[in-house]
Amino acid sequence: MRPDYQRFLGLGLPIDVRPRHVYDHDGIALLIVDWTIGDVHGTATDVARRGEDGRWRYVIDNPFGVSQAVPSRRS
Repeated sequence: MRPDYQRFLGLGLPIDVRPRHVYDHDGIALLIVDWTIGDVHGTATDVARRGEDGRWRYVIDNPFGVSQAVPSRRS
């Protein structure tokens, strides 16, 4: 597991994930996903491939897409 994911999971906070766009063609999918963990949020840009067993697996997992993590502005 990558160190940045270990850090997030180690916080023990719930993860809120909301798919914004899913583009699927021939067993490859581009996923644009908004996520929040505590006061950190981002928009992931990920690529997944459907395996022979029908399950999807990440090929590219980019949790911050094209931007850096931004602290939440929630009250």
